[in-house]
Amino acid sequence: MTGRRPIRSTHPGGLRGRSRATRTGVLSAGALVACASLAVGCGVVPGATGGSGDDDPITVMTWAPQDTGATNKPGMPALAQAYARWVNSQGGLGGRKLNVLTCNDHNDSVAAAKCARRAVKEDAVAVVGSYSQYADSFFPVLEGARIPYIGGYGLTNTEFTSPLSYPVNGGQPALLAGLGSALADSCGPVTLVRPDTIAGDQLPVLLDSGLSSGGHERAHDQRAAEDATSYDDQSGRALARAGTGPGGPGCVVPVLGDRTGTFIDSFRRASEDHPDVRTATVLGSVDQTTINASGGASGPYEGAYVTGWYPSVGDPAWDGLKKLIKEQAFGNNDVDAADAGVQTTWIAYTVLKEVVESLGDGEVSADTVRRALDGGLEVGTGGLTPDLRWTFADKLASVGFPRLVNADVTLQVVRDGRLVSARQGTVDTTRTLQNADVA
Repeated sequence: MTGRRPIRSTHPGGLRGRSRATRTGVLSAGALVACASLAVGCGVVPGATGGSGDDDPITVMTWAPQDTGATNKPGMPALAQAYARWVNSQGGLGGRKLNVLTCNDHNDSVAAAKCARRAVKEDAVAVVGSYSQYADSFFPVLEGARIPYIGGYGLTNTEFTSPLSYPVNGGQPALLAGLGSALADSCGPVTLVRPDTIAGDQLPVLLDSGLSSGGHERAHDQRAAEDATSYDDQSGRALARAGTGPGGPGCVVPVLGDRTGTFIDSFRRASEDHPDVRTATVLGSVDQTTINASGGASGPYEGAYVTGWYPSVGDPAWDGLKKLIKEQAFGNNDVDAADAGVQTTWIAYTVLKEVVESLGDGEVSADTVRRALDGGLEVGTGGLTPDLRWTFADKLASVGFPRLVNADVTLQVVRDGRLVSARQGTVDTTRTLQNADVA
């Protein structure tokens, strides 16, 4: 079994979370053939296989889409590989080498399922810090093998319902609920421009929950292709709707992942006739780089609200991630400390580290990792999130999100072309989500 060592003692329950910092701050031949055929984009950290003495390595997998025409998250598997190099240079996790497998889900349901099947075949103890919108394809595979999914990006509702899922943030539900709450008092008609996908279908009700909490009418739901090269028609229609109606100038909310910048290019040209219409979105769809590329203070994001999960990248709580990137991922532009996917992967591996340490000299397997997480282990993340503890009796179980244990979001605003905090601390979206019609 992956990660087994001679059992001398077992420490169930494990470590308590650290005090919270200030908010401001062995591949088989079959698998080798699969990689060689490029049926699934696979990778292993060089030199990370093999244990010490009789110890086997701890094998995990991180997957994300890469080199596709839609949203790509190459920084997530790249960070996972850098983490393995970093932790192995320090003796591994609990004295065991960490073996990170990576996989490209290609933004495709078949490829996502192949990634999950490879995780099973390689005896992965967990899938860590990953991104895929095809939960219906990969979760049944992981659940059949009882492999935990730690720190997914939060794209799908299944990530907050599966008993094998251990999310570290509130995903799209919290981001959109928090954004809706912020827009309720400051926007006239609101138009949501979102991907015409299964994952995209889940977004309108979440934004509406926040709008409704502030007495605002629902947003207009406008679908768009997630891999379009131009959004002239979509931006024109969104502007026309947002520019009319009661309550003053409206707001357009593009949530298109990597294609948000493409939408904004079209929006900027079309918005000359609607100068008062503002934009708002969520981190992951926009960051400081996209704001700069769109014109900075004179661009369409000026004044826009943006919700995120974590403290700003300048917070001292990110120093560990930055040190890792400097030492093990220097020169890899995919690994950006300000990227929400990279940040989520860092936190997910922090959870894995604490779980392994809580097991002491005991066996590290999918079963023991899962039992530790289900047995009340509380994980501290150095102030990047509240201390995390997963149960099925949490506050949001009644509305279908039993695994959503961190509903905090940060609210930022683009001011003078810079993404800055709109308010201190975080906003807890639990109450808003409790009123969401997600049935």
